[in-house]
Amino acid sequence: MDQVILQPVGQVVGGRTEPEDDEWGEVAAVIRLDESQFTTDAISGLEGYSHLEVVFHFHRVAVEKIETGNRHPRNNEQLPLTGIFAQRGKNRPNRIGVSRCRLVKTDGLDVHVLGLDAIDGTPVLDIKPYLVEFGPRGEVRQPGWATDLMQRYY
Repeated sequence: MDQVILQPVGQVVGGRTEPEDDEWGEVAAVIRLDESQFTTDAISGLEGYSHLEVVFHFHRVAVEKIETGNRHPRNNEQLPLTGIFAQRGKNRPNRIGVSRCRLVKTDGLDVHVLGLDAIDGTPVLDIKPYLVEFGPRGEVRQPGWATDLMQRYY
């Protein structure tokens, strides 16, 4: 396969400095866009949305920690062995994270958010407004262990 090279559009400023598994809902952070690439035109109209989808790079996951097979989510042996693509752990092959968060405001090239589960310094690869129409269609299902695991995430 061809290699894909991505240039971050900005980075996370503030919020948490260490990755933690739970209680992200009220964490405030700023996505600061790269002023060498963008002007405020890039986020014109963004404040019309309540939520964003943010694509980012788990930059602090060492290459040797990447998982490609199955593992117990959060290394909890009480949870079933599950393939890396059947969970949302950070030790993914391309170390790509996707998060939905609340848009608080924009200020110049700063996008203020709540509930972004990325830490200070995280490279942001893309920002998209969340549209209801891009949400799942039809019934959504997931294993009970995933529901239990996520009870305190946000």
